[in-house]
Amino acid sequence: MSETEETDQSTAVAGWRFKLGVSLFALSLVGPLIVIPLLAALGLSTTMIASMSGATLISAEVLLVAAAAIMGKSGYTYIKDRTFGLLKQYGPPPEVSRTRYTIGLVMFVIPILFGWLSAYLQDRIPLYAGNAFWFALTGDLLLLISLFVLGGDFWDKLRALFFHSAKAVFPDQTRAQ
Repeated sequence: MSETEETDQSTAVAGWRFKLGVSLFALSLVGPLIVIPLLAALGLSTTMIASMSGATLISAEVLLVAAAAIMGKSGYTYIKDRTFGLLKQYGPPPEVSRTRYTIGLVMFVIPILFGWLSAYLQDRIPLYAGNAFWFALTGDLLLLISLFVLGGDFWDKLRALFFHSAKAVFPDQTRAQ
């Protein structure tokens, strides 16, 4: 980043436009989380709740666009860089140990197998009746967590599934021994 860009960015961050943009951005995220449960608690009709929830979500999107417009490119870039920089440090490591990889594979395969088998064996799975949603939610979370346990190399392997020209490269077995 050049010195001029750093000066422009620090000026944008200190200004009132940036602060207003951040406030609108926060409101666009928090607003629906407050308004929609409040609507449900008021005991309104289902149609009214659905209509007002839709309007709230549309308003949140409009606020998000307005926040980006008010902050300007430098303010938006600052927020984006800070957010992705923070998330990047919690991302999966590029390489993991053999033990961690094995544990991650087990965590990855169990929800897939359970989801496939539960359609056929739901009457034989204890506590499944009436709790299918919780079983599905737990399986989805386990699958998601397994992607972080497996590490960055697994993301590349998974991504390669969607490219016709991708080739699998296996390590030389003679060197490993």
